[in-house]
Amino acid sequence: MGGDIITISTDTEYVHLAWQKSEKELAQVRHPMASDRTGKVSRMFGVYDADTGLALRGTFIINPEGVLLNSEVNYYNLGRNIGELMRKFKANLYMAKKANEVCPSKWLDEGDKTLTPSATLVGRVHEALNA
Repeated sequence: MGGDIITISTDTEYVHLAWQKSEKELAQVRHPMASDRTGKVSRMFGVYDADTGLALRGTFIINPEGVLLNSEVNYYNLGRNIGELMRKFKANLYMAKKANEVCPSKWLDEGDKTLTPSATLVGRVHEALNA
């Protein structure tokens, strides 16, 4: 799709391997799983919890120029939705080509309705999407 996925956690690489071997939800994971035992990367992204030595569940979409496009941080006990993450990823790819458009919350894929920001759109998004 035009991007790389890397997961990083404060777990060791051995913990990652154990999870991947025993957890069926991770059986098809083929992207790199990196260990951040010192918390250096977690601190850079503002998700390191010094009290526990663990990282919160952060998800970041960064473009090739190094610009942060999306960030989402969840507490330890809240999983992430890969469908929503992929929607955001695809929307950012689309908006990189169509900078004058915005992808509303129900946008799923290229071809779905987008909006062009303007003063007349304020307070009328619902109407614009359903026209």
